[in-house]
Amino acid sequence: MLLAAAALLLMGATWAWTIYRQFAATLLAGAETHYLYIDNDDTADSVFAKLKPVSTETGMKGLQRLASHYDYDANIRTGRYAIEPGKKTLDVFRQLRNAQQSPVMLTVPEVRTMDRMAARLGAKLMLDSTVLAQSLTNQQFCQQWGYDTATIACLFVPNTYEVYWNVSLDALMKRMQKEHDNYWNNDRRKKAEVQGLTPNEVATLASIIDEETANNAEKPMIAGMYLNRLHRGMLLQADPTVKFALGDFTLRRILNKHLEVESPYNTYKYAGLPPGPIRVPSVTAMEAVLNPQQSDYLYMCAKEDFSGTHNFARTLAEHNINARRYQQALNKRGIR
Repeated sequence: MLLAAAALLLMGATWAWTIYRQFAATLLAGAETHYLYIDNDDTADSVFAKLKPVSTETGMKGLQRLASHYDYDANIRTGRYAIEPGKKTLDVFRQLRNAQQSPVMLTVPEVRTMDRMAARLGAKLMLDSTVLAQSLTNQQFCQQWGYDTATIACLFVPNTYEVYWNVSLDALMKRMQKEHDNYWNNDRRKKAEVQGLTPNEVATLASIIDEETANNAEKPMIAGMYLNRLHRGMLLQADPTVKFALGDFTLRRILNKHLEVESPYNTYKYAGLPPGPIRVPSVTAMEAVLNPQQSDYLYMCAKEDFSGTHNFARTLAEHNINARRYQQALNKRGIR
């Protein structure tokens, strides 16, 4: 009798020790942090499948035992989890069960279309890029946030933000609105008022400037030139708006036939700014509009050396000379 009791005690102690070893074991087999992504389609088994290639055998057994005991399959929490080397299996399970996520650094890009914005954001988040694209091009959805499909690009302020990978669409939009409002503080709003512009109009003009040049040093000069035209009631005559109207940013030469396109974005036909940005503008370009370089320039033309910078002019006669030099350079290179 005593022998049987001792055997049972030994078996119990052995079983308890085995369980303890599994729970106290290091889960990861390697020495680097592993990022586990759990989405809406995951089950306990699929989570285990993602972890198994990088886990110790003992740790994985402990994780599965804990998951079974606490019915983890019915309480899976989506997210991006940083599993650190040396972390005990029990601690990892608590991390997953309590949704102790690790955020991602989300970069809001300077892109031309909302489809591209959706693709870039969707690649970094659990959000479906197709759903995101459909939302950002849906008038009713945009109006919920105080924009329309022409101005929704104004909401996004390109920068890098810390967010959770499984952020919802509603939460993402609220965060973008918060960052937009943070950027448009009282100081910047007053600067916009000095130029006679709203924040949306600043973003729209900035988007044109971004398409005109990648040379950040030149952007304040271009901003000042366009503001001079706006304040005088002149047509902007900005080639990038014609490209946008045609849906073709690959055009290297704007011809007279292109200027006939019927579109509110064609600033050769319609005065003032177009209905909205022709891309998500850079912060650099927006700052250029808010802090333009003062001049009496009314015209600009790409330099004939194809440096990406421009010749500026005060009069149409001066501009025509600059334009002729550029046209000759295009002809010489066979650009049509």
